[in-house]
Amino acid sequence: MFPLLQLGPVALQSPGMILLVTLWFSLTVAEKEAKRLGQPHDAAYGLVMTALVGGIIGARLWYVARYWSAYAADPIGIVALSFNTLDPTAGFVIGLALALLYGYRKKLPLRPTLDVLTPGLAVFSIGLGLSHLASGNAFGAPTEMPWAIYLWDANRHPTQIYEIILTAAVFGVIWFIRKASPFPGFLFLAWLALTAVCRLFLEAFRGDSIIVADSIRQAQLASLIVLLASLWLMRQWAMDSSQQDDLQNHPT
Repeated sequence: MFPLLQLGPVALQSPGMILLVTLWFSLTVAEKEAKRLGQPHDAAYGLVMTALVGGIIGARLWYVARYWSAYAADPIGIVALSFNTLDPTAGFVIGLALALLYGYRKKLPLRPTLDVLTPGLAVFSIGLGLSHLASGNAFGAPTEMPWAIYLWDANRHPTQIYEIILTAAVFGVIWFIRKASPFPGFLFLAWLALTAVCRLFLEAFRGDSIIVADSIRQAQLASLIVLLASLWLMRQWAMDSSQQDDLQNHPT
């Protein structure tokens, strides 16, 4: 693991640097995809930046609110931002809400916009795995397998490497099928379903999972819900698209 990148006298957080570089690549991919699909790429860029900045601020404020007793005596610490002092769930929810609000105000078509963003999301997922490898977060359970890595005083499953391999495979699938999407929104739902399947697999080897009801891994339960929801939406959106095609081909 390499949590810090030393550049002369300056020490940079390598997980954060990885995420920033990956974000740049993700935005570049989304911009090219918007141009290919004839969507306004500046609006897609604005949507991502709105969700990102709002999500980070929301994640930080939520974390501060949860641990206010630690910040009450030192309010300056609130602005001392670190990737370890963010609430990712709150950040995701707030970022998603802001993205939906931005898209509504800009009158962006929801499903085509989601398809535009999907390849970039797949790229960012790979970067997230790389950042976990750099920081040592999302570590695996102890194991005696020959490919185990020594981390946090034990030989563990290299779940960060599993994550990188799986997210790279998902990106490959998404990139391959992106020009053959049967209906608007399919690409996004396909990415969501594949990511949920990967998460169901990964969580079985994680050593830091949150356990609920004595035996159920919280992330696996959430992934299962996301998988079922994405498959249901895929069916619904396919039916909507088919009905729209019928109306266009057989107008009353």
